[in-house]
Parts: sequence; C-alpha cells; structure tokens
Amino acid sequence: MQEQHAFPFLREILLFLTLSGILIPTLQRLRINPVLGFLAVGALLGPFGLGRMAEDLHWLGWFTFPNNEDVAMLAELGVLFLMFMIGLELSAARLWAMRRWVFGIGAAQVVLCAALIGGAVALLLAPGMNAALVLGLVLSLSSTAVVMQLLGERHDTGSPLGQATFAVLMFQDLAVVPILILIGALAGGDAASSGAAIALQVLIAMAKAAVAIALIYLVGGRVIRPLFRAFARNRQPDVFMALILLSTFGIAGLCAMAGLSMALGALIAGLLLAETEFKHEVELMIEPFKGLLMGLFFMTVGMGMDVLQVVQAPVWLAGAVLALVLCKTAVIAPLLRAGGLPWGRAVEGGLLLGQGGEFAFIVIGYAVASRLLDASLGGRVMLAVGLSLFITPLLAKLGRAIGERWEARAGAHILPQADAVPPSAGGRVIIAGFGRVGQQLAKLLAGQGIPWIAFETDAKLVAQQHGAGAPVYFGNAARPELLRRVHAGEAPAIVLTMDNPAAALQAVRGIRREFPHARLFARSRDEKHARTLKRAGASVVVPETLEASLQLSAFVLGSLGLDGHSVDLIVDQERSLFAASLEAQAGL
Repeated sequence: MQEQHAFPFLREILLFLTLSGILIPTLQRLRINPVLGFLAVGALLGPFGLGRMAEDLHWLGWFTFPNNEDVAMLAELGVLFLMFMIGLELSAARLWAMRRWVFGIGAAQVVLCAALIGGAVALLLAPGMNAALVLGLVLSLSSTAVVMQLLGERHDTGSPLGQATFAVLMFQDLAVVPILILIGALAGGDAASSGAAIALQVLIAMAKAAVAIALIYLVGGRVIRPLFRAFARNRQPDVFMALILLSTFGIAGLCAMAGLSMALGALIAGLLLAETEFKHEVELMIEPFKGLLMGLFFMTVGMGMDVLQVVQAPVWLAGAVLALVLCKTAVIAPLLRAGGLPWGRAVEGGLLLGQGGEFAFIVIGYAVASRLLDASLGGRVMLAVGLSLFITPLLAKLGRAIGERWEARAGAHILPQADAVPPSAGGRVIIAGFGRVGQQLAKLLAGQGIPWIAFETDAKLVAQQHGAGAPVYFGNAARPELLRRVHAGEAPAIVLTMDNPAAALQAVRGIRREFPHARLFARSRDEKHARTLKRAGASVVVPETLEASLQLSAFVLGSLGLDGHSVDLIVDQERSLFAASLEAQAGL
C-alpha cells in the first residue's frame, strides 16, 4: 500500500502567506489600516465572495477560500495571540497609574453603552433577554487594533485625547473576561428557568470561574517568572520563544480544562508576563508572528461577512451602524468631558470609539455556537460591526475636524485639567546597562525626582533589581525596536553604560540610525573607544580612564595646596580640551 503524505491546510496557508507578503507592504504604502485591509480581502476571497464561484470555476479555488471552516483552526491561533498581546499591555502598574480613567470613565462607558444598546435590542428585535444582554455588552466595546493604529498614524497616542482613549480601551479589554465567563454561564443554564434562577446560576458560574482564574494566576505567577529567569541566562532566542509558546498554550489549556475559554487563558498568560522583567523582550519576540496571526484572524472574520446582505437589507444595516455610532458617541463624549477633556476633543473621542470591536467577532461566535444567539441575527450583527470598522477612518477625520473647529470657535486651544489624563509612557531617561555605573546614575536621577527605565541582559541582575521594585527589564538596548517600545524618541536622554565596547558601539549606531535627534550619552573604556563612539554618533562620550585620572589629579593638586576653585578650573579645562579633540577627530 502506497503511503501518502498530506499536510493539512497547505493550500490555505500558502494562499494566506502570499496575500500577506503582498498585502501588508501594499497597505503600509497606501497608509490603509491593515485590519480593514484583511477584513476586505477576507470578504472578497471568502465563501460569500469570489469563493461562491469556486465550484463552477475550479481554477478559482486556488485563489480563494471556498470554505472558511478550513482555516477556522488556524484563526484560533490569531485569537489566542491577540488576547495574549492585550494581556501584555494590561500590566497592574499601568492600570493603577491610569485607574481614574480606566476604572472610572472606562467602566461607566461600558455599563451605560451596554444598558442602552441592550435595551434597544430587546425592544426592537426581541431576541430574548440573554441574547439582548450579550449583544449590549459586546457592542459596548470598541476596536483597540483600529483606534490605536489611527492614533499612531496621527502621532496622537501621547496626547490627552490619545491617553484618555487608550484608558477606555484598556477597561474594554478587561471587560472581555467577565463577558466570556457570562456567556459560558448563560449557555449552561436552562432556558425555562426563571430570571432569579438564571441570575443565581450565572453568579455561581462566575464565582467558580473567578476561583479557577485566581488559582491559575497565582500558580502561574510562581512558575513563569522562575522558569524565564532560569532559561533566559543562556540568551538563546529559540529557547525564549519556546517558553512564550509554552506559557500561552499551557495556560490556555489549563483554562480549557477548567471549563473556561482558551482565549481567556491566553489573556491571563499575557497578564502574568506583563508583571515580569521580560515583558519588552517578549513583545519583540512575538511581534512578527502577531501581525501574521492577527491578519489571519481578521481575514477569517471577513470570510464570514456576507456582503450580499448589504444589498438584501441595506436599510437595516445602515440603520444599525448609524445607531451604534450615535449611541456610543452620545455616551462617550460627555464622559470624556467629565474627565477633563474640552468638548471638541470629547466629541472627537466619542466618534473615534463609536465603532464595534474585534472582540465582537469572538464573543458573537461563541454566543452563536452556544445557541444563545440566532445564527442569522449574529451574522447581521457581525456584518454591521465590520461595516462600522470600515467607516472608522472617516469618523476619525470627522471627529478631528469637529474638535479643531470647536477649539477655533473658542478662540484658543483649551487645555484639559492638569490631572485629567496620565502622562505618556515616554519622557523617561533610558539607561542601557545596569551595572555599577548604571545603578549609580539611576540613584542620582531618582534623588532628583527624574523618571528612568533601564535594560540589562544579565537575567540574574534584572531579577534582583526588578524584584526590589526598580524599573529594570531584560533586553538588549542595541535593538532599536526595543527602544521604540518604550518611546525612546520622547526620552530626554539615552545613556549607554554597558562595559562591552562592541555592544556599546552597536547600540550607538542603531540608536543614532533610528533616532537621529536623540541625546545620546555613552561610557567608554578609554580614549580610543571614546573616539570610535563619537564618530558613530554619540552626543557625549565619557572615558573611564580620563575621569579616573582627572579625579585623582584633583585630589593630588588639592593636597599640594591649590584651592578648590583653581582645581575645578584645571579639571574642567582638561575635559574641554578632550571634548574638543573628540569633536575634531569625529569630523563634526
């Protein structure tokens, strides 16, 4: 008997990778949001698009996805990594720093929008109280992926509006956890039970889920950090990547065994790693795969959108999208204004968050599979959410025009309250290398109340410092992509204190290439090394041998009777002569 070898989903994988290789750079060149691009391609090539004709035109099957069930399993990976990356963003320290906005404005937004939308659904569509509750909650969420992409393109992530918007999105991401638990509880209940009985079942299920999550979180926290510390000492990228995958799928599997969703487990894995000193390195390792897997997820979502329904029910869909945007804007704008933003920017924020979110596709899919929601209604709602995502760039432009006109009519730029929005993540001095020199610098900066963040490749040292509460993280600052993660372009200074000459030179070249205007201070071994770093682009270079000799000379001159002022002048003159020689030799 001849042995046959078959690789499952090979055609779908090859087609997706081909589309990604063409689509991603094309979208970047045209400045089109990648989420919208993948949704559009999925709708075009999916079973409700050109895939309809694949049965008659067999050759078309090689260029389309006639059956989206073939890629559903692969799309689940995209969901897991989407939740994992969101968990990485939701560190406890960040949530606490933005607690007023996250747990105040964000919570009020979700509750009010869910109540209004759920009530309207119950009155107009009468799908049942459980379905109305699920739809109200899920439609109260907005798209983190689309909104943050638009804010990044406009360089507004650090503005008061950008920070306020991000805080609201953070709470929405947190709200996914109880929503997923609620769906599981409602799905396990008896439809014939009374409202009180269903509420009791939901409370019991959520209590059990909370206990399971707490146990997984506590046990995982005691396992993950030592595991990463033990294996990170070897600094092998393949081992590091294996640990990330083990953490994500392992905790997702534990949640599945506890009767919870795997997506929730991936979120918990991200939350656990967000509390460790390896957070930024994890983000860098997962970044290339995240883009591909999220693209696969959104493309699969697009495949499930039957665009012919736009023709069949144009009034229903247009009314649903318009009602969703108006309802959420009417709730969010006053909340942002109450938080301290001027009215123009508050309305802009309301329109920016007026669409449905990517979690709608996940949650509605679970609700349909659990028979909490009719499949046809779920399909229409997902199509309405998809259409709201497509019009988000137009809503953002409209909101910005309204905000600018409102401020112009007021006669001046209205600033929010001083404590209205937490400061941007940037603005910290970045220390690359946290040995004795880096630690001394951090001590002096902290004494002056100047914020800082440090990166070090010695896992043991990072564990000690991070455990003591210092903002020290595992990572190589010679990698510009790591510095982009901490907004190095906004840093008042980047200081290289590592004692490895090759690593320092590599870091100077990479940072200067990526951040040409950064104030870059570097420590060098000797004068020769100092000249090399200066030519590579360091703003200021301080050789260890020079400073040691100058300090020793100062003590000797003082002991010989020279007054302190004269000694300082002599030392400063020598420093100036050396700096001038460096400038001349560097050709500056």
